[in-house]
This record gives sequence, C-alpha cells and structure tokens, in this order.
Amino acid sequence: MAASDSKLIVYYDGACPSCVKDRRFYERLAGRTGDDVEWFDITGRDEALASLGIDPLAAMQELHVRDSEGIIHRELDAYILLMSRVSLLKPLAWFIALPLIRPVLAALYHRWVEKRLRKTGRI
Repeated sequence: MAASDSKLIVYYDGACPSCVKDRRFYERLAGRTGDDVEWFDITGRDEALASLGIDPLAAMQELHVRDSEGIIHRELDAYILLMSRVSLLKPLAWFIALPLIRPVLAALYHRWVEKRLRKTGRI
C-alpha cells in the first residue's frame, strides 16, 4: 500500500484559531486525498493522548501525526508527512526537509508556538 493510500491521524489544537485555519486550508487543498486524514482535536483530551503514548504538553507544542502503522511523527516530520500527500504541497514538504532549512524552520516554529501558548495562558 502506498503512503498516500494509508490513513493518517492528525492530533491538532482545536482551541487554536490558527491551527483550525490551517486544517481547513489543508482540507481544501487535499480534496479527496484529505479523506484519508482523520483530525483529532487534542483540547481537553489529556487522558486519551496519554493512552496513545502521546505527551499532552508535547502535543500542544508540536504537531503529531500517527501513520497507518501506528508510528507517531512529530514536529516538522509530521508536517512533511502530511504535506507530501497533497500534490500542491509536495514541493513545500521537500523544501522544509532540506538540511539547511529544517533547523531554522524548527526553531521559528517552536518560538511561534511558545508565543501562542503564552499569549493564551496555556503554558
């Protein structure tokens, strides 16, 4: 089975307006491909996350995606996996995976998330 034919579960912060906006944008771009993506809102779901082996605090700080084999992908690996399934996003997935780009984007991503969580009083 090809990776694009397998189900992904995306653990996202449904209490984050930007995260919800990003989800809707992805769904529009993905079209029918998006049917193979299940969205799991992590808001108030600490016990469910822990039972899946996902640290609830880490889930708020980094995107988590579970592939069809049960492997959890985090941070940019999660974005790369998700984006690589959509034709229009494949070049972006390739770009953010580049060795010189990836660490810079990871640092910016973590700063943005920390700022967002502090602003909303969640950390």
